[in-house]
Amino acid sequence: MRLIRQQLNGAALRIGVVRARFNEPIGAGLLAACLERLTALGVAPGRVTVVSVPGALEVPLALQQLAATEHYDALIALGAVVRGDTYHFEIVANESAAGISQVQLDAGVPVANGILTTDTEEQAFARVAQKGSDCAEAAVEMANLIGEIRNEKRTA
Repeated sequence: MRLIRQQLNGAALRIGVVRARFNEPIGAGLLAACLERLTALGVAPGRVTVVSVPGALEVPLALQQLAATEHYDALIALGAVVRGDTYHFEIVANESAAGISQVQLDAGVPVANGILTTDTEEQAFARVAQKGSDCAEAAVEMANLIGEIRNEKRTA
């Protein structure tokens, strides 16, 4: 039996990050936590590309375009959708999540989904540091896993 274990060494990886600017202070906090953790995992700042888009609904298209370059080992989506008084919250939350998942499946590039969906800004701020960090770890782990699987395929 061959067991592929979790690998969190990001030294050889190239990571793309797409951040939604809507709810800017939350997005900025997510990005700061994410970049801090990527650095701690060995990803050099020069191997990280950060782009920003207006909101969560624009994130999947930017991810798709980054994935199409075949330059990135993993991608990260960051932003926040905070519930308001209308149904718009459900549309944005559901459609952005579906788009993010579709990009990763279509492109074969891991995408860590860090689009927070909360009832209040306070809930979002309470999750910023952990979610940003978690997304960095998920991206590095999944990039290494996919790389290992692809290498296995080549040598089989």
